[in-house]
Amino acid sequence: MKTIVHSKQAPAAVGPYSQAVSADGFLFLSGQLGLMPETGELAVGLEAQARQMLKNAEAVLAEAGMDFSHVLKTTVFLTDLGNFGALNAIYAEAFPENPPARSCVEVSALPKGGLVEMELIAKK
Repeated sequence: MKTIVHSKQAPAAVGPYSQAVSADGFLFLSGQLGLMPETGELAVGLEAQARQMLKNAEAVLAEAGMDFSHVLKTTVFLTDLGNFGALNAIYAEAFPENPPARSCVEVSALPKGGLVEMELIAKK
């Protein structure tokens, strides 16, 4: 059985999908952009978007009773792999010890013109 997880502290999905789905102790978090929950607009610039993306993910995790320590795997999408170093510095702040497994790929575009997006899998 699955449970839909929704946090009002994170922006609403921009399509017909859930912010996250929980099943058998796992949480599958849909891709989070650097959207500000209050306005639905993107933060300005890669660093601001990356920080907001992590805040949004943290809010959905919290709604499920989890935090970044529960994250097993992330997938990060960048529109420019030239931003890989800047992303890593910000990402390391969220995962200072025992970081999860991660893939990071360059994509041609992201919804709403975003520069970075992250999906993740966590387990209680």
